[in-house]
Formats: sequence, C-alpha cells, structure tokens
Amino acid sequence: MKSLLLASTLLLAPAATLAAPAVDEARLNAHIKTLSSDAFEGRGPATEGETKTVAYLTEQMKAAGLEPGGDKGADGKRAWTQAVPLLRAEITGTPKVSLNVAGSPQALTQGEEIAVRAALNGQKQVTIADAPLVFVGYGVTAPERNWDDFKGLDVKGKILVVLVNDPDFETQQGDFGGKAMTYYGRWTYKFEEAARKGALGTLIVHETAPASYGWATVKNSNTNTMFDIVRDDPAKAHAPLEAWIQRDLAVALFKASGLDFEDLKVKARARDFQPVPLKATISADFAVNSEVITSRNVVGRVTGKTRPDETVLYTAHWDHLGVAAPDANGDTIYNGAVDNATGTSALIEMGRAFAKAPRPARSVVFLAVTAEEKGLLGSEFYAANPLYPLAKTAGVLNMDGFGVNGPARNFTISGTAELGLLDRLVAEGKKHNRVYSPDPRTEAGGFYRSDHFPFAKRGVPAISYGAGNDLVDGGLARAEELSKDYTAKRYHQPADEWSPDFNMKGLAADIALLFDVGNDLANSTDWPNWSANSEFRGTRDESAADRK
Repeated sequence: MKSLLLASTLLLAPAATLAAPAVDEARLNAHIKTLSSDAFEGRGPATEGETKTVAYLTEQMKAAGLEPGGDKGADGKRAWTQAVPLLRAEITGTPKVSLNVAGSPQALTQGEEIAVRAALNGQKQVTIADAPLVFVGYGVTAPERNWDDFKGLDVKGKILVVLVNDPDFETQQGDFGGKAMTYYGRWTYKFEEAARKGALGTLIVHETAPASYGWATVKNSNTNTMFDIVRDDPAKAHAPLEAWIQRDLAVALFKASGLDFEDLKVKARARDFQPVPLKATISADFAVNSEVITSRNVVGRVTGKTRPDETVLYTAHWDHLGVAAPDANGDTIYNGAVDNATGTSALIEMGRAFAKAPRPARSVVFLAVTAEEKGLLGSEFYAANPLYPLAKTAGVLNMDGFGVNGPARNFTISGTAELGLLDRLVAEGKKHNRVYSPDPRTEAGGFYRSDHFPFAKRGVPAISYGAGNDLVDGGLARAEELSKDYTAKRYHQPADEWSPDFNMKGLAADIALLFDVGNDLANSTDWPNWSANSEFRGTRDESAADRK
C-alpha cells in the first residue's frame, strides 16, 4: 500500500444526494477484521494466507451478487480468479555481508545496518568477493533531461551506492519537476538501471524524508520473500545484489574514504556530478531458494447491459507482507488492516452496490490483485495480460489504504496527473459536499506506488483515490498527527491490526463517492483521456480506433 494519508476518511454526504445503495458499515468492518486477523497470516502471496484470502474473496463476491470475471476455462466459462505466475525467491539462512573500509573489515547484520533482498536474477547462490563501491549520486540516466549520473563509468563488477528519490528532492526545484517525485526517484528504478548498466549490485542509502518511510518499513519489506514477474532474462532487470543501507553506515563509509556525505549529496543535485569511487569493498555470500509459483488475482464482474465489451475497472490489492521477522513484541504476523484490508473490503462492498443497482450500460469489473507489496506485480500482470481489452477500459479507480479515523472534508489522489477521470471525481465530489485537495506529498512518489500505475503507463486513465486530511473531528492537525503515527508505528509493521476504534463512516462515504463516479462513467459514452501534455496521452491515443 502506498497511500500517504492513511489516518483520515471522508465526510458522509446526506443520503438523499447519493445514487449509491447504502453501505452496511458493520459488514464493511467485519471484512476488515476477518481479512486482517491472524488466521489469514498477513495475506502473503503463495502461502496458506493467500489460499484463505482467495477463498474468502470468492465467497464474498459471489454472495454480493457478482459474476465470475477471471480466466476462461475450456468450456468458455470464466473462473473467479486470474492465474498470475511469479518468480518467488527467498534467502536461505542468514546472508553473510561485510564491508572492507580503508583496510578495516566490518560485518553487517541483516535488517540492522543493511537490508539485502533475495536475488531475483535467477541465481541460486550469490557470492561476491571484495567488489569495489562507487557513489553514483541518484543513479539516474535521463537523456530527455540531459542528465547522466554515470558519465561513461564502466560499472561491471562494481557495487553502486545511490541516493533515494531524485535530484530535486532537497531543494524542490530543478530539472526533475521540482517537488513531485519522478519515476527516476523510485527505488525500483535504481535497481532496474543498475541492472541495465551491468552493475554487480546496488546499495540504496535510506533516509526517512526522501524515502517517505522509516527503516522499519525498509527492513520489513526487503528481508522477507521476494517476488517478481516471470521474465525471459531476469538478469536484465535485477543485479545479483540489491540492498538498502542505513544512512549512518553511509556517512561512516564516506568519512572513512575521506569524503563528506552531505557535501556529496549537494554535488549529486547538479548535472555535472561525477561518480566517486569509495575506499571500500563489499563481500556477500548467501543461497537463494527460487521457483516459479502461481498466485491469483480475484475478479468479479457486472456485465454491461448494452455495451458489455466496454469496461470500468475498480482495483484493490488483497496481499500484505505475510509472516516475517518479529517486532519488538515478538509479533511475526503483518496483518495489513489498513494496508489493504480496507481497500479490499471496499472492493467487495462496491461490487455489492453495483450488483444491487440497475445494470449499467458498460461492464464493471472488480479486480483484487496480488503481490502489490512486491512491486505492483498482480496489476502489472493483468495490465500486460488483460482479461478485458485496455483500449476499451474507460477508467481505473484504485482503492489503497482507506482511512479509519472518521470523516474528513476533503479527498485527494496520488500524484499530480491531469486527466478527465479526475475531473469527473472532482465534480462528483462537489455533489457529495467534498473538496478536492491536491496530493500534499508529491515528493513521496505516491503516483508510482500503487496499482493504478501499470494501467496508466499503458495509457488507460487511472487514479489511486486517497482519503482526506481535513478531519471533521480535529481538522488538518489531527490528521497529520495520526498519519505520522501510523507511518512510524504501523505501516508495514505487525501493529497494522484491526481495532474496535475503527470508524467506518468515512469509508462508507468513500464507497458512495467512488460508486457514483464509476456508475456515471459506466452509463456514459465518454472516454476520459489524459491531459494534452501527459506522458501517457500518446499511448492512449494510439488505441483510439479501437473505441470507435
């Protein structure tokens, strides 16, 4: 889950103004409680937790009155799921990692100074001996911005040390759009670019502000089982060593090399930055157990009355981190109540609302995707292998990490994208007495961190809805306090558990608003598009003939 305003929800408009059927708050709360219970084992893909989750979602979608919308069988009938093949990899035992800094060896502890990911390049054993480290700033190659952090450096056999986010983060101005993070700032890009360059590995320096989360999130998200889509040549996307290191370790590493970390951070913001070799090497040795498994997206559908080949798509990820390293209290189950039992529960009840309402002209699909926490993999697989043509998908409304602390006066979306689907949401919000507020933390890169993104990059108008930060009870100050508390103490941690204090009124209102947006779109002949200057506009326009 990548939603940034987890502490808040939306104002419930008077029932008379809503087209949506009433949402049963008790049932909504019960879904969240069930899905985030210890019995579901943190909903990890390819675990017993997945088996229970898929069974529950299938049962609930069926009871809600939806039709199965997944893969077609030999008889032409659709199943309730879409099979998603994934590469699963996990480190066997504890990885041995050590630095040699200016001739002084230092062992690194997994999860403490370093968070090493299981290799996703197909290797069963990773053995690295005294590989040299080189600092490459933000690790960006952006020809359209005349930006190259590598300056012709041959990175083969080397380990890259890179900063998280992009060069504009510190000053919020420059060649990368200022405050809003570009895709170049995402950790996924850093690893991908290192592999494309042929590097032996990458160490991303963790800092809480530019990462937008603390070390606990890094540790919990990277030291457990890893997944990836199945690739023909995985080594082109993943180097043998992919890891994060603590900022304090980076500072000490630079100092031992006669360098100042903060000074080099400043230099890395400039186009003329040059890579800097460090007086250090790294060694690593660990075994990897990897295999191809099959996970599942769960898919329900309401077939359109007059134009069933056209689709409005609602999405939410059902997965979380599963069972992993214990926290300070010894809890090993990462329940994922807010992230994303809330969105998954909303998806079920959204399906029920559509099943009860008059059948719309277009079909409406309810897609619960797997492996979001491992890199948006379930949505990436669907977008690459759509069950319903993307060219005739009118819009995607993603639900990730709804608020549970009461109604708010506003709402948002992740990122600053301009598109007709947002215009529809804003207009409908006014009818619900709600105000649209732009994403207040675009520097965190929320646009690239949730399941609408695989659709957006293929041109489909897609947004990830975000709860508001102006709480009716407590306003902006209380929302900020709750959001910071959640990020620090519960986000991607075992403490993200169901609470009897959860307030469902805002979540019910979220569903009502998003129902009206999707229902209106499903009954229209409109094809929302991206703004003329959007990077996704050209891709969408290429498929225009399919919509005539």
